[in-house]
Amino acid sequence: MQKEKAEATSYYIGVDVGTASVRAALVDQSGTVIDQAEEALTIWEPQPDHYEQSSDNIWRACCVVTKKVARSAGSGRIRGLGFDATCSLVVLDKQFQPLAVNAEGNHQRNVIMWMDHRAGSQVERINRTRHGVLCYVGGVMSVEMQPPKLLWLKENLAEDCWEKAGHFFDLPDFLSWKATGSLTRSLCTLVCKWTYSSDYGWDDSFWQEIGLEDIREDNYSKIGNRVVSPGVSVGNGLTSQAASDLGLPEGIAVAASLIDAHAGGLGVIGADLTGRHLPCEDQPITSRLALICGTSSCHMAISEEPIFVPGVWGPYYSAMVPGFWLNEGGQSATGKLVSTCINIYIQWNNSPFSCFALRGQHLYAYLNDRLDQIRAARPRDFLTGDLHVWPDFHGNRSPLADLTLKGMVVGLSLSRGPDDLALLYLATVQSIALGTRHILEAMKSSGHRISSLFLCGGLSKNPLFVQMHADITGKSI
Repeated sequence: MQKEKAEATSYYIGVDVGTASVRAALVDQSGTVIDQAEEALTIWEPQPDHYEQSSDNIWRACCVVTKKVARSAGSGRIRGLGFDATCSLVVLDKQFQPLAVNAEGNHQRNVIMWMDHRAGSQVERINRTRHGVLCYVGGVMSVEMQPPKLLWLKENLAEDCWEKAGHFFDLPDFLSWKATGSLTRSLCTLVCKWTYSSDYGWDDSFWQEIGLEDIREDNYSKIGNRVVSPGVSVGNGLTSQAASDLGLPEGIAVAASLIDAHAGGLGVIGADLTGRHLPCEDQPITSRLALICGTSSCHMAISEEPIFVPGVWGPYYSAMVPGFWLNEGGQSATGKLVSTCINIYIQWNNSPFSCFALRGQHLYAYLNDRLDQIRAARPRDFLTGDLHVWPDFHGNRSPLADLTLKGMVVGLSLSRGPDDLALLYLATVQSIALGTRHILEAMKSSGHRISSLFLCGGLSKNPLFVQMHADITGKSI
């Protein structure tokens, strides 16, 4: 009887490609996670603000983690596969081979990462056009989107890249193509990062005005002219080659992909709270804000009608939750900011992490405990009253939408003990939470009515990060 039950069980695999690693999960038909695996990714930073990856390296990592979790299915049947990934730009030549996005001609590095800011002058020129499509990205386009990256390639690597390029993919769409051989794109990626409209498709005048009229050739074949909603089955399922690579059955369904943050947003903003006795249980889904907090943070809110929020991306129709408009705020550096501030302090002290009595703890857990001790000794002291962090070390994504902004720390002293690091860590987390409050205030002023925050991602496991967001925003978490 047990064997028959195992054989009847259906499983699904989700592959999540983040900034620094790939994770896979095996999930049964009731939604229970059976197994998980993770594999690190390689990142190149050839010069300041240039961040590159390898699509071959990413695919190999996807294969490693998928094979690991697939073994846990035993005699059960794996019926489907889905990908989400960062909104990085993948460049292939006309023969679908990796094409260098760098002056060195290193074809292994064929991915311009989402966090890459090389196209600063290009995005400024795009924004000066004040073209109508910009109304749907908060009024100004971000350097993290794909049109400025494409324009940079055309203006800087014309002969070596632009003229040889056959295909430009958002990373999530590259993965579904790699799995199925289908050039079908996801509505999520094209609407959120490429200016595609779910109503009328591509806007010819936009590409003409920004100097990328050649993208229009062959009905936009290089960037996608077949578009489906996220989750729709792509092509004819998993190809024989991809099946061999991934260790999965040939022909199983492959879903149209999602941007990683949007996959997280879909998962938490639609959470079923029935019987949980939480304040937000009986409130509409439009009162929730999904906060996906990892290397960077994304703030997702949905509405039944389009809401235009200056400095906040969107409104995007059906890009995350079908039938709803999406607004997406964000912070370009959160997890990266916390680790950077800690590393700056450690390097300033010229001492390694070993100088702290961690006793097997993660450094963040150690610092949280240290802060508890400081609070106990100074119960009436506002600990960071004289220490402030401005968090825009990598520009401001929302709502100021200014990539030129820089970060700063005010209030440092000559004291360099463990308590000083703990307080700098606290001030950094508080600055991130204050940035979230700024985004919430901008959304509220335009018509959103957010009452609760739903967190996911690595930083949501940090109790200090969660508590500061509750304290500073005044929202239920």
